Amino acid sequence: MSNYKLTVEYDGSCYHGYQIQGDLPTIQACLESAISMLAGEPVRVIASGRTDTGVHALAQVINFTSTKFSVPVERIPKALNSVLPQDIRVLTAEVVPNDFHARFDAKKKKYFYQLYLARQGTAFYRNYAWCIESELDVKAMYKAGTHLEGTHDFAAFTASGGSVSSTVRTIYNFNLIQEERLVKLEFIGNGFLYKMVRNLVGTLVEVGMGRRKPESIKELLDSRSRSLAGITAPPQGLFLEQVWYEENT
Repeated sequence: MSNYKLTVEYDGSCYHGYQIQGDLPTIQACLESAISMLAGEPVRVIASGRTDTGVHALAQVINFTSTKFSVPVERIPKALNSVLPQDIRVLTAEVVPNDFHARFDAKKKKYFYQLYLARQGTAFYRNYAWCIESELDVKAMYKAGTHLEGTHDFAAFTASGGSVSSTVRTIYNFNLIQEERLVKLEFIGNGFLYKMVRNLVGTLVEVGMGRRKPESIKELLDSRSRSLAGITAPPQGLFLEQVWYEENT
């Protein structure tokens, strides 16, 4: 039996998230169908994390084990891409030790969220950004975001429905980049709670609109109250950009 690690990118616009949900179209269902067809046996894939409906990935990491999968590793991306939908692409493939686990072995992840500032909306970014029809104080947003760095209890920024033993997480780095109308919020952390990034973004946008002060982030963290934090940003602006499996990267 061999264990395969794949890096996958996908446009989540037409999918009901990553995880299999009955007969609904999902990323996991497409990947398992394609891999199982080439393997000649049912295959289950494991991902570094589940993405919600409409969320995208530039470098999702998955792994699967198979006793019959015989495609040479260097040909796996091309073979799978020939049977996958155009909005799901396998970028890299490698054989890894049998104890490798895409979820449990992940050390860090990077997400970014895109905002598009336009009073009339946007035709081209509608599936890849949250369109904000007002100006934002990005300096205040950046100042607020720096208060998220470090190890904190992020209970105020998680949604019900998650199943974790602890809501304590570490954000190693927060950054904000603006290029004309496009604003990108970047988060690197050791893990993220259910809808945590979208809840953080919703709160930071409220700071940018002047509804909250940057220093209020510290009070929200201390409160552990979801009802005191901001709205949940819509899913289409969120991208999983990178997953690290080494401590020193």
